[in-house]
Amino acid sequence: MLWRETFKVRFWSFFKVPLLFYTRPVVLELEEERTVVSIRLRRRTRNHLGSMYFGALCVGADVAGGLAAMRAIEESGGGMSLIFGAVSAEFLKRPEDDVVFTCLEGMQIRELVALARSSGERVNMPVHVTATVPSRFGDEPVARFQLSLSLKQKGSS
Repeated sequence: MLWRETFKVRFWSFFKVPLLFYTRPVVLELEEERTVVSIRLRRRTRNHLGSMYFGALCVGADVAGGLAAMRAIEESGGGMSLIFGAVSAEFLKRPEDDVVFTCLEGMQIRELVALARSSGERVNMPVHVTATVPSRFGDEPVARFQLSLSLKQKGSS
């Protein structure tokens, strides 16, 4: 666990997006190319069938893709607004244990940040996140997400 990165995510979310804080995401990896986050299956993330609630799954996908973008923005000098404009999900299996969310598009996100900065225009790209339950299914996905990442340089019209 990357405790500093986990702390930063939780601190930021406590004030900005409390629902993210409520699920208590843990940053497992934060590399240039790859971001990995986990959410524990527990009372606050569980549905009535004992598996992870789809809302908690969406939070995990949001954090994995958003953290990759936030890091790229921070490293490029900040001053950019980030939002996910659309989301689609495919739920494949019941996630009946802790879920790991992986985004492998760090380099493409960095390129999008550079494009947004240089053009001053709003730019968009699909970001893919895969959810797995390693304790039960290894690397086999339990869900796949596509989030539409939208970036714009702050202060541009």
